[in-house]
Amino acid sequence: MLFFPNIVDVGSLMISKVQFEDAQPNRILLVTIHHLLYPITVEVLHQVFSPHGFVEKIVTFQKSAGFQALIQYQSRQSAVSAINALQGRNIYDGCCQLDIQFSNLTELQVNYNNERSRDFTNPSLPSEQKGRSSQSGYGDGGGMYALQPPGARPVAFPQVGLPQLCTELHPGSSLAPGSIIVFGTAQEQIVNYLIIVHSDIFVMGNATAIAAAFGGGLPPGISGTNDRCTVLVSNLNPDEIDEDKLFNLFSLYGNIVRIKLLRSKPDHALVQMGDGFQAELAVHFLKGAMLFGKRLEVNFSKYPNITPAPDTHDYSNSNLNRFNRNAAKNYRYCCSPTKMIHVSTLPQDITEEEIVTHLEKHGSIVNTKLFEANGKKQALVLFETEEQATEALVCKHASLIDGSTIRISFSQLQAI
Repeated sequence: MLFFPNIVDVGSLMISKVQFEDAQPNRILLVTIHHLLYPITVEVLHQVFSPHGFVEKIVTFQKSAGFQALIQYQSRQSAVSAINALQGRNIYDGCCQLDIQFSNLTELQVNYNNERSRDFTNPSLPSEQKGRSSQSGYGDGGGMYALQPPGARPVAFPQVGLPQLCTELHPGSSLAPGSIIVFGTAQEQIVNYLIIVHSDIFVMGNATAIAAAFGGGLPPGISGTNDRCTVLVSNLNPDEIDEDKLFNLFSLYGNIVRIKLLRSKPDHALVQMGDGFQAELAVHFLKGAMLFGKRLEVNFSKYPNITPAPDTHDYSNSNLNRFNRNAAKNYRYCCSPTKMIHVSTLPQDITEEEIVTHLEKHGSIVNTKLFEANGKKQALVLFETEEQATEALVCKHASLIDGSTIRISFSQLQAI
């Protein structure tokens, strides 16, 4: 049986019951999430808040205060229970801290069921196509790369390797602090973690959602159990590479925290990913890739993280990190470099000739196709080799065409 303690001591942080003498309890909670390092979707919030009562509606949005959500319970008592148990807690270990207060609203209006809003009492609502929060007057939950393709199924992705979702098991286990347990069959792709922190046992969410992003099973060679976040990249071309180019490549597989080029070894670099699962994807898909005439070596580093320093580039707050939004889609698109790149967020009046001009310095372009999806111009560009396509991606992702910041990823299509 899962439960929340009244008081939990995690490290030096003491979290206690919230006092309500000055508050006006309401069945709708306003939740602000501080230190947002990982995507928070409706599914994640529902998993956090539903143990305290029936959640009727959830709306998420972006405001000046940061990422926020409105949680509507069926009863006021459930909302009081939730704020009492969750205020000040972290959704993920060391980040995504919950700051909860009662809302003065009496009813939420939800028009769409998707990863940003959900009416659990009305599952027949359509999914939204425009990438905007459905709660008027609260803000735009979209932002860069926030569009969702038609038919995409919103999936919450637990960050494998991190304590999660504030759930605690009954104490009493004889396991030593710091132990990690993996259970479940590989065929089921259920990877759960238990980690003991100061004698409190926290359950870490299962990875079935991540497995679902890859068509029901993780790619061959991906265990989903790695907890090392930093990778060592070697055999780089020091005359061509820089931190931003590495960011453009490695951000295909997860959020980037920091990147450091090793001055003592100019063909080496350290890349710190958002979590161990994302690091494992990068190692798996990029090992042996060709870039600037060199075959990359990508391995897990012995260093758990990259220490901030003047010669270290920090990307933790970059709005170009792809997995802050549409994590489901980005996990599904993970693959090794291909000859075909997909270019999106293009200017509406762009031509194929302009796309070729922007990319042709990086290699021989075999074919292009310009098309429109969700009212936005996009393109497929086929190069002669994977190396040429990779060079175009690392050099031109997030570049400008007529004021539009373009997005580039590898396409798994074989031909146009």
